[in-house]
Amino acid sequence: MKERRVDLADEAATRALGAALAATLEDGGVVLLHGDLGAGKTTLARGFLRGLGYTGAVRSPTYTLLEPYTVAVGTVYHLDLYRLADPEELDYLGLRDLDEPGAIFLVEWPERGRGALPPADLEAHLEHAGDGRRARLEALGPRGEAWLERLEALRPDDRMISNRHQ
Repeated sequence: MKERRVDLADEAATRALGAALAATLEDGGVVLLHGDLGAGKTTLARGFLRGLGYTGAVRSPTYTLLEPYTVAVGTVYHLDLYRLADPEELDYLGLRDLDEPGAIFLVEWPERGRGALPPADLEAHLEHAGDGRRARLEALGPRGEAWLERLEALRPDDRMISNRHQ
């Protein structure tokens, strides 16, 4: 599968990566956000929502598990599954009813919802790297590969994205 590595100097660069992913989105998608506490998962989601034009407060859904955001292209569902005890709990949230064409899912701690989440297009692995962060974006199929190709096309004006990719 295609992957892309991105060096993120600071929080602004993490938000910029999220905005770049939003700018290259086509007709919905599912992004799984992996990383330790404080690695930048919610910051990336914030940038993604800002990139889609959302101007309101973007809260981490740590306690609510799910925060929906209405944007021009549809609805973004931001999930934080850190406190999820069992993937079956997602049925109580009505997650299956939300998985419709054009829906956008940003899922933090997706390993806790294994088997109950819609099929993913991209995985974003975030980690601490000195004072900044490092992201590895991995396509999980043809749709994700096309998304990464569109992201690559943005690269000339995007100083936060490194030249390292595989």
